[in-house]
Amino acid sequence: MRLRVVDLETTGGDRASEIIEVGVVDVVREGEAWRALPPVSRLFRPKGPISFHAMAVHHLTLEDFCEADPHCDESRLRELLMGEPADAMVAHSAQFERGFIADTATGGLPWICTVKASKQVWPQAPGHSNQVLRYWRGLRLDPALAQPAHRAGPDAWVTAHILIDLLKEASVEQMLAWTREPRRLDRIPFGKHRGRAWAEAPDDYLRWMAGQGEMDADVVAAARQELARRAADAETP
Repeated sequence: MRLRVVDLETTGGDRASEIIEVGVVDVVREGEAWRALPPVSRLFRPKGPISFHAMAVHHLTLEDFCEADPHCDESRLRELLMGEPADAMVAHSAQFERGFIADTATGGLPWICTVKASKQVWPQAPGHSNQVLRYWRGLRLDPALAQPAHRAGPDAWVTAHILIDLLKEASVEQMLAWTREPRRLDRIPFGKHRGRAWAEAPDDYLRWMAGQGEMDADVVAAARQELARRAADAETP
């Protein structure tokens, strides 16, 4: 079995941003053990600017790219992501990567989100970012491969070892199932009711959120779940 871990760096935080770096690490099963293969990373020259907020995270600026670096498109993503046949794609907070990577670039592979899996396996963790989990789990990683943080290759390497650690306590099938489930949102994450419990939101606001096709799927699911709960309560004598 082969699990393909991917990490992206982009020009910004929204879906209109461009991919400027891709890191890939294959995790393969050898007998009863799992092993991470050497990371592969590639820079892609942006067509537009890089936001200052993005620079502050990954420290990539326009000076880091040369004319020989291609722009990122689906065919180039496919070259990186569809090498040796894999069984699943993996990313830390996979919703972000999936927003930039079309299924056609992965051959329609299912995804594992190591954030969702780690919250199931280690709910007591002090945090669930890949760097917090790296140190909390005591992962001893070669600095030459694991650093600098927030670059695609090193972050994919860290996530690959978190995945290997998770595989000691959960199966691939369990993690695929957890990834498919909507993430739990105890409070409304944005908008005029941000920070309020779902039970406090007006019906019309929830109906609006539930009908938004472009909105975060987990937010839509939470709004629909709250509407269903209210409908069930209304029917209870």
